[in-house]
Amino acid sequence: MMPLLITQGDPAGIGPEIIVRAFEQGDLAGCVVVGDVAVMRRAGSPMTAVIDSPLDLLQVPPGCLPLVVPEGLAPGLAALPQGSIDARNGAAAAACIEYAVRAVQAGRGRAIVTAPIHKEALAAAGVPYPGHTEMLQALAARPGQPVPPVRMMLANDELRVVLVTIHVSLRKAIEALDFDAVLDTVRIAHAAAAAWGQVRPRIAVAGLNPHAGEGGLFGDEELRFIGPAVRAAAAEALDVSGPFAPDTVFMRARRGEFDIVVAMTHDHGLIPVKYLGVEQGVNVTLGLPFVRTSPDHGTAFDIAGRGLADPASLVAAVRMARQLAGAADQEGRRAAD
Repeated sequence: MMPLLITQGDPAGIGPEIIVRAFEQGDLAGCVVVGDVAVMRRAGSPMTAVIDSPLDLLQVPPGCLPLVVPEGLAPGLAALPQGSIDARNGAAAAACIEYAVRAVQAGRGRAIVTAPIHKEALAAAGVPYPGHTEMLQALAARPGQPVPPVRMMLANDELRVVLVTIHVSLRKAIEALDFDAVLDTVRIAHAAAAAWGQVRPRIAVAGLNPHAGEGGLFGDEELRFIGPAVRAAAAEALDVSGPFAPDTVFMRARRGEFDIVVAMTHDHGLIPVKYLGVEQGVNVTLGLPFVRTSPDHGTAFDIAGRGLADPASLVAAVRMARQLAGAADQEGRRAAD
């Protein structure tokens, strides 16, 4: 079976050390890390086996961390101070992501799990994407083809929340909302769940305003385009309902009434999931032609290199990547029969 690929993230953050800790705990069986040898050793990896391709995983001796080193990494990354922004680290993080995407596209990897990157380091390196989601979206596009529409989902064992808008100011997020954005998000959430084998997921759409606008008393977005988008999706035979009051819909989903909640803005959707425990949250990019997950936290520069980082969210991301990739494989075989 093809391996899962784990990108090391920003070398100055906690990504390398949570990878090493997860490996030492025995949670990375069947995984290959994409990163820098010296950075992984600084993070505590006692034995590192550098391989030419992820497909060489079976050649790695027991107890050794399997590592693929992409071309173009700056020399001396491990000598740079941890917990600080550096363009060389941003460029290295981007190179690892690009390698992982190309490897999966070429059939040398099953799914991608990305350790945290730092957006300012990416920008300092001249990377033209604000974060993982946008970079993966661009890399996933085939030559001459448009970029695939993608959405961010944050999930744990109790909630799965898909966002219509992500990393923009609240004012810009509200301005970006419209009928097409909501309808496309519902469609992407449905298609992703179907690819995992959940043929008819129950999707709840959260409103934007208090009490979902209360019939227009507290805002009319629900009347103008959120409600119409829900009805349009339902007309396509999707099991979708709403818009529901944002302050109660997540509780209803947690109790089992819905499988997925679509939220209008970043904090509307992510606060409920993160409140249940950052260590169990997993970020999933929907709409890509491959499975990609990541931990539900950032680079944590304040504790990088201090031995305090908890690998639980990374382990959860690896576990979910295995589950989603396995379900997608099973669904693909079922469709082929």
